[in-house]
Amino acid sequence: MNKAILVDAIAQRTKLSKTDSRKALEAFLHESTRALARKQRVALVGFGSFSVVKRKARIVHNPQNGQPVQIKARWVVKFHTGAALASKVN
Repeated sequence: MNKAILVDAIAQRTKLSKTDSRKALEAFLHESTRALARKQRVALVGFGSFSVVKRKARIVHNPQNGQPVQIKARWVVKFHTGAALASKVN
């Protein structure tokens, strides 16, 4: 599912116009992105939660030549599935 299909599905389910559905989706994405940028957790009960964690610096090996490569520490977004979503998928 891509963004356009999701906007169509939201519009159909909520009886909102496609324009309003797109605005609502974009507002959700904008606010979620802002919260994650501030290292805050975004939780959607029944669906799952997004959190930001620090990944440690590490050394890996280049598969082409076997040389070690240093990867810097960085922040990454993780998603944890909610119980309701996990039960529907399985």
